[in-house]
Amino acid sequence: MQTLSDLVAAGRERDDVLFTTPERSAPYSYRDFCTNVWKGGNLMRHYGVREGMQVAVVVGPKNPTEGDEPGYLRDCPDGLLAILSATLDGAVADIAPGPEIDATALVAPAAWLDRYELAPGTKALAYGGPSEDPTVAGFERELWSENPLQPPGERAPDDAALRDAEGTYSHGDLLAASEHVVSEYDIDAATTVAFRAPVTAAGAVVAGLLAPLRAGATVRFGDDDASDLAVAGEDVDVPEKTVVRPGDAI
Repeated sequence: MQTLSDLVAAGRERDDVLFTTPERSAPYSYRDFCTNVWKGGNLMRHYGVREGMQVAVVVGPKNPTEGDEPGYLRDCPDGLLAILSATLDGAVADIAPGPEIDATALVAPAAWLDRYELAPGTKALAYGGPSEDPTVAGFERELWSENPLQPPGERAPDDAALRDAEGTYSHGDLLAASEHVVSEYDIDAATTVAFRAPVTAAGAVVAGLLAPLRAGATVRFGDDDASDLAVAGEDVDVPEKTVVRPGDAI
């Protein structure tokens, strides 16, 4: 396994539950999620996303409330899906974008789009909503009609894949870090991981998404009940005894 494309392709062969949330009645399987990552990559290519480009991704709930902040996971994995979709196209997913977006595309909750100023040529794709702006593409709506095949192109381990406020990480960096987390914390297919950290740091993506994907574990978000392991921000109290901090993941 050398790139995130390999990780997603392997996950597509699983029928197990990947995500659960109290706000979704049906669990989200590995096969469904990874197939939709492929679809997301093909959708982004329609809007010009290619190798070496940048896609800004704001993770959040479908319908944020007043207290929600970027990075908060509650009811949907759409932001996580968009991160992986961008990397499969060879783009760099920026998960900590500032208010001024100079990228090929921005994927964000529709309710938060007005927080960002887009450069000319940046395409906005929104989940939740819908947006009243006719120039904004509906990420979920357009995703369903996309080709469920792996996006074209070959990725390499040293290709850049993810950016946060601390730096840029390659496919190889992220996979090596995810392998370390799986080994260090004994994550396997029987493990449930509570994703409690904001998705604004690479370590949160590694520990909360990539490591569980590698191990076949189940990820829970928006649930107050204790899981086997939590991915949580620094110095945040959680009900789990075992905690992975984003800073320790990569």
